[in-house]
Amino acid sequence: MNFRRLFPYLVVACFAFSLTASVAAQSSEAESRQTNITLEANGSKRLETEVAVPAAVEDGRPRSVRLPGAVGGINQLLLTAIQSHLGASYHYTGTGPNSFDCSGFVWRSFQEAGFNFNRGPARSYWATFAAPPKEEQFKFGTLVFFSGLTHIGIVADEKGFYHSSRHHGVVYSPFNDYWLSRIDGFRRVPLESTATPASSAKTKATKPATTVLAVAENNEP
Repeated sequence: MNFRRLFPYLVVACFAFSLTASVAAQSSEAESRQTNITLEANGSKRLETEVAVPAAVEDGRPRSVRLPGAVGGINQLLLTAIQSHLGASYHYTGTGPNSFDCSGFVWRSFQEAGFNFNRGPARSYWATFAAPPKEEQFKFGTLVFFSGLTHIGIVADEKGFYHSSRHHGVVYSPFNDYWLSRIDGFRRVPLESTATPASSAKTKATKPATTVLAVAENNEP
């Protein structure tokens, strides 16, 4: 008899608990997103809802990469250069040694590994270098481009890449849903570019590009 009297109250209590849990989950999901204003090339503004990436995802610690033995020497120089800059801050048009923008980090890393090509914005590297075969897209050292060629990084392996992030500086980032959905394509720097001795590449500097194309790099995370 007592149970029959209490049953309606139990139903109401369960419904209220379910509703509260649903609202809390939606609130948590909303808090995990942030709205950014991105400037298009024509000066117009575009709102973009971006999933907030936890600090643990943007990992600035060195990461081991298995390198093919045949070209291990060159790749090892590149990996050493990349890891020496992990943790450096982001600075627009920066080419190091302590701060970089995304294309500046790519340029400096390859220079220190003995490659020789002109410093420029991400779009210039896209136009300069050839696309790799599909099996080399996620090979160490491949250049990966994002968000309408406004951001660039260096592939570590099929799991992640190195880049200079506007909010986190030089870090390793995994190829999660956020980054995979923004990939424009890949390019490979040819071995023929290794004309500058690695020992002198670290001291060689070129005036950073200040073209309009470089401005777009400041809009990436």
